[in-house]
Amino acid sequence: MAKIKTVYTCQNCGNTSPKWVGRCTNCSEWNTYVEEVEVKQTQSPLPSRSASGAQPQRLSEVGAGQVERIDTRNSELNRTLGGGLVPGSLVLVGGEPGIGKSTLVLQVALDLTGRKILYVSGEESIQQIKIRANRLKRENENCYFLSETSLENILTHCEHMEPELLVVDSIQTVATSYIESSPGSVSQIRECTNGILKFAKERRIPVILIGHITKEGSLAGPKVLEHMVDTVLQFEGENQYMYRILRSIKNRFGSTSELGIFEMNNTGMREVSNPSELLINRDDEGLSGTAIACAIEGNRPLLIEIQSLVSTAAYGTPQRSSTGFDLRRLNMLLAVLEKRAGFKLAAKDVFLNIAGGIKVDDPAIDLAVISAVLSSNFDLSISKSQCFAGEVGLSGEIRAVNRLEQRIAEAEKLGMKKIFVPANGKALNFSKYKIEIDPVSRVDEFFRKVFRK
Repeated sequence: MAKIKTVYTCQNCGNTSPKWVGRCTNCSEWNTYVEEVEVKQTQSPLPSRSASGAQPQRLSEVGAGQVERIDTRNSELNRTLGGGLVPGSLVLVGGEPGIGKSTLVLQVALDLTGRKILYVSGEESIQQIKIRANRLKRENENCYFLSETSLENILTHCEHMEPELLVVDSIQTVATSYIESSPGSVSQIRECTNGILKFAKERRIPVILIGHITKEGSLAGPKVLEHMVDTVLQFEGENQYMYRILRSIKNRFGSTSELGIFEMNNTGMREVSNPSELLINRDDEGLSGTAIACAIEGNRPLLIEIQSLVSTAAYGTPQRSSTGFDLRRLNMLLAVLEKRAGFKLAAKDVFLNIAGGIKVDDPAIDLAVISAVLSSNFDLSISKSQCFAGEVGLSGEIRAVNRLEQRIAEAEKLGMKKIFVPANGKALNFSKYKIEIDPVSRVDEFFRKVFRK
């Protein structure tokens, strides 16, 4: 016989309380507790002694066969997943509203023409999906669509159809009748994901789940959701810009340092195989305040354009503004330029922008940042055939960066004539590169080399 108990669950972290409280004691969020009905069995039967499930095995008895991945027909998505979809795996795709999650997943489903696919949408009707598919200009006779929010009905259709790929958009809209709470609650998300996970592992069907995020940017629902799935992909980008970055936050079958870059256009998500050529504008030769940085995002080298504007402060307090770059690190670099190199920037407004609307955390772009700032301050242009890779320390030294050879090779491939690198890095064979490599060790020495006329 089941015993009914009422509990209050935090919708942010999943913490439970026997009574309603205004502030969660675990995550400190306000007004997140919702009343839920918890059903417990008063008698729990003991497991049978004659278990007929999976049997224990030694590792020497397990075959190490190569797992055949499913090609998604999308090179950027394959790169992020580590080579494709693994049978029986759960992939969770999260991102801001309107960033393109549903568009990307629908595009993948329509491109897999040789496999039977079931696309379940709890947010859109079949007619709305049809309109989006017409905009993408894609068709797939083996792709079936279902507008459903009941977990039991979804799994029933899967048993009858036996699809080779299941897509659920989104997991926050799916609910099961065994839980007495509204869709999107912590208990509903946990139980529905667990049911889909069990079905996927038993039938070895790959599943793509689309998830919402909270206002803080984390995935909505319990934290256990990210532990249950095999891969977590985060879709990033600004709505005002066309570029989107797909990052791998967790991946049991590949590296988490990979990322995919897409361009949003009228026909969906276009793969960007060489983003460096799109992020650099070569038409503004001769203008001051721009510098080319050789950054590493994941395992991929990128040449990005750093833009800066330095002007006399119009008001009493100088302004510091940064887009795509950490503002605190910009303030640190400005302090280094003033203390170690003697450049007076304390009474000037400094604005910094990374072109293309992307965000970069690589410290190796410090050298390009100070180059763009000094270029704007003295109104001296930097040639677009030069690029920079180096981290600036607090004492004014230029520190070594990782994967320097990969950065130099990328700069050479894109036609750069010269690259400034740290002098205290590991010994490199500069003779194998056609690009001119100029090692620098301090900020004042670097300034004289770059801006000498």
